[in-house]
Amino acid sequence: MFEFNRIFKKNKYIEVKKLGNDDGDKKPNIPSGMWVKCKTCGEILYKKDLEISIMTCGNCRTHFRIGSRERIEYTIDKGTFVEHDEFMISENPIDFEGYKDKLQGIRGKTLLNEAVITGEGKINGLDTLIAVMDSNFMMGSMGCVVGEKLTRVIERATEDRKPIIIFTASGGARMQEGIFSLMQMAKTSAAIARHNDKGCLYITVLTDPTTGGVTASFAMLGDIILAEPNALIGFAGKRVIEQTLKQQLPEGFQRAEFLLEKGFIDEVVDRKDMKDTLTKILKIHL
Repeated sequence: MFEFNRIFKKNKYIEVKKLGNDDGDKKPNIPSGMWVKCKTCGEILYKKDLEISIMTCGNCRTHFRIGSRERIEYTIDKGTFVEHDEFMISENPIDFEGYKDKLQGIRGKTLLNEAVITGEGKINGLDTLIAVMDSNFMMGSMGCVVGEKLTRVIERATEDRKPIIIFTASGGARMQEGIFSLMQMAKTSAAIARHNDKGCLYITVLTDPTTGGVTASFAMLGDIILAEPNALIGFAGKRVIEQTLKQQLPEGFQRAEFLLEKGFIDEVVDRKDMKDTLTKILKIHL
């Protein structure tokens, strides 16, 4: 009998026997990785359908986490993106044991040099600068290079008097870089302040997760703050807050919809509608 629990194992192929047939004949092998289980509702999703829906569950609207290059592909007009500071990589400013080896391993695994990609391109023909964080690289944590790349792209947007859009996805400051990581909070926030003083537009799009020092700095400084559905957004973790306050937190606390209700963000936007929404905002501010 067919074993359903083998569907999600990382086998190259899954053997499927014909039901009720004892003659040893087998159906053609089915490649693994064709189906994905939604962690929110448990729905089994056909991977190609999931890709067509821009990695969004059609049953419960859950937005799966995606990489920075995928998000740029979905957001920026084809052939218009120009990357900045592509080869900038982190050092080990406080000689944290094993940090260099860890960085090297993650670079090989993700094919990324750092946890953010910055650059410029067009959104439905409109010029913009953009930064996209990637949770696949050390959970999108903000170290010296992430802070430097963000600051540079913000400053270039200010100099060119163009809008800047930042997609956040981060666990916060990078502990392996100590105080140098925490300094990036002030550094990026100061760059945003100068951008604002020039009357230039800054849009943030908060994706799952946006937490810690990133939330406490540039993520919440946008002129317009958008978020993807059900994105985790906060500073300290829920359990830490509950233990500190000695009380139960409300259902959906630190999720995008809760923050929208409380006025912390301006709108929750589905991924499929994000490019059109950004286009409308950019047109208003031309």
